[in-house]
Amino acid sequence: MGNPVSMSSDHVQSVERARTTGTTGAPAPDASADGGPGDSTPGGSAPGDGPEAPGLDGAGAAPASGSGELSVSGSGEACVSGSAEAPFLELLARGASADAYEQPVLIARAEGRPAEEIAALEAVKPLALRVRSELEGRRRREAELSALFETAHDLAGLRDLDAVLQAIVQRARSLLGTDVAYLSLNDPARGDTYMRVTEGSVAARFQQLRLGMGEGLGGLVAQTARPYVTDDYFKDDRFQHTLVIDAGVRDEGLVAILGVPLMLGPHVIGVLFAADRRARVFGREQIALLGSFAALAAAAIDTANLLTETRSALGDLERANEIIRDRSGVIERASDVHDRLAELVLRGGGVHDVAAAVSEVLDGTVEFTEPAAAPARAVEVSRAEGHAVRHADDWIAAVAAGGELLGALVLRGHPGLDPVDQRTLERAAMVTSLLLLARRSAAEAEQRVRGELLDDLLDVRDRDPRLLRERATRLSADLDATHVVLAARLDGTAADADQEAAARRRLWSAASHLAATRHGLAAARDGGTVLLLPLEPGDTATEVARRTARHLGTAVHESVTVGASAPVADLADHPDAVATAYEEGRRCLDALGLLGRSGDGAAAEDFGFLGLLLAGDRDIAGFVDRTIGRVVAYDERRGTDLVRTLDAYFASGMSPARTKDELHVHVNTVAQRLERVARLLGDDWQSPARALEIQLALRLHRLSGAG
Repeated sequence: MGNPVSMSSDHVQSVERARTTGTTGAPAPDASADGGPGDSTPGGSAPGDGPEAPGLDGAGAAPASGSGELSVSGSGEACVSGSAEAPFLELLARGASADAYEQPVLIARAEGRPAEEIAALEAVKPLALRVRSELEGRRRREAELSALFETAHDLAGLRDLDAVLQAIVQRARSLLGTDVAYLSLNDPARGDTYMRVTEGSVAARFQQLRLGMGEGLGGLVAQTARPYVTDDYFKDDRFQHTLVIDAGVRDEGLVAILGVPLMLGPHVIGVLFAADRRARVFGREQIALLGSFAALAAAAIDTANLLTETRSALGDLERANEIIRDRSGVIERASDVHDRLAELVLRGGGVHDVAAAVSEVLDGTVEFTEPAAAPARAVEVSRAEGHAVRHADDWIAAVAAGGELLGALVLRGHPGLDPVDQRTLERAAMVTSLLLLARRSAAEAEQRVRGELLDDLLDVRDRDPRLLRERATRLSADLDATHVVLAARLDGTAADADQEAAARRRLWSAASHLAATRHGLAAARDGGTVLLLPLEPGDTATEVARRTARHLGTAVHESVTVGASAPVADLADHPDAVATAYEEGRRCLDALGLLGRSGDGAAAEDFGFLGLLLAGDRDIAGFVDRTIGRVVAYDERRGTDLVRTLDAYFASGMSPARTKDELHVHVNTVAQRLERVARLLGDDWQSPARALEIQLALRLHRLSGAG
């Protein structure tokens, strides 16, 4: 933009002298026009800023005279009296138009004033017009500067780029006095320019124009980075006319157009236009002014871009900071989980301790479940992928070691789980598997030790009782207590040798676990498992056998049959009793298989007189006592004859009439004795099976010389 036009100091001094002395110097008429092309250049001087007339600086002026006559200075410039300036000063004061400056001369002639006065007026008029031109230039430049300052102020407080650009276009249109002003911006992606802001436009097609580089006046400005002006657009062939652009300009009715580039450094980012709907010549001052607005518009766009980039950078920084805070929290949580799990492992915590610690960290409920209790599909997917998987509102993490599934950690009612918490659950599952493996290794070691002790009791008969007791004590077993030896065997048939071996290992593991919890011993033997379990007071070998069969069957998910020996005691002092009891238990196991009682448990006492055949020590006294012991004891206490009555009753074919003849007593006496027997042996004592056992017991009792 050109510098504001400055009034010559000589002119001001001349006016001041006129006010004090009544005279002023009048320069020769200036040939330059007001506001035409060539009036100013950007950064140059406004009209009237050239060398001043030497007759107006006070040094070379002629002495003022009080008569107001015209005089000539030594340099040839005319000087007039102060009375000739008065009417023109009044015109300047009220801001009259240029035409009004003819009135003082015309009035003087009409009034027939002296020729000298008219000549003085004629001499002052050009000076007054020049002063008027300079004052108008000052006012115009003041308005331009004010508009530029306001635009700069808007730019300094930039909040809305569109509003600032709209204000720039509006002020450019107002100050240049054009019908239309508009601003276009380059579109690097499409290689053309498009209308961004318009002011005074009425044609929709014009407002939507896109100008290719080099097309139309605006395209030429954008391509060359130089201002272009045309006083008649359609007659100007300096730029490329296109049907689309010409149609839009014709719709808007534009004739004279001025366009200046918006520059950011060496790059053109758009064009600012001012246009009229009539032919018009744009002067250099107007070109410079529009260029100043274009510079401000470019600065506004650059500032807006920088603000956008700054906001974007701030947003990125905030997001990065948030990520850092999240990651910091994640690291702290992960460290907390690591510390807790490490502490649990070091102090010998269990899987439920791990679940409780993870529950606290994840703010939820984490449970360890056995493989059978967990959702099969979710557990299988988790084991295959090695990650926690969602199942409804829960999360499942498989606890596995190698190809073996040990269980699962289940996070209940927590559907929204971020990846970090998922990894926490997975890490807890891994620690759980390690704990289970460690526990299993310890248990297997203990099982081997228990099995070795039981093997020694079964195979080696001359062990030192003290050493046996010490070894048993370390395993929480008491060899001086009464025990039952049990032989256990799987009933199912495996498809191949590998499956059979795996099934036997499961049976041995389950039996070892049961023996450890019952303070007993267990070992693998003869394709099955042998257990030595203590007999609790009030318990029987049969009950122990049946409970063991149920427990082992549940543990291995297969049918398990168990045969039990009669109770044995003082095993440390009589270790050979263990081997004998084991053989008795095996015979009971075989008998259960022959009788089709798979999955059951029994002892020799459950087979009646067959127990004599199964028992390893042929316990005749025990059989007699179990069968008729209460009758024998009753006779001994009361001095009755119930045993002899039973012998006579069975010898007489279970006929009371013949029995009374055999005993030589009344039949009612026989009936009373048989009622007493029924109360002692039970109401079913005459059933075929019981009757057979009672007769065998009576014969063995008689043969043993007991009665």
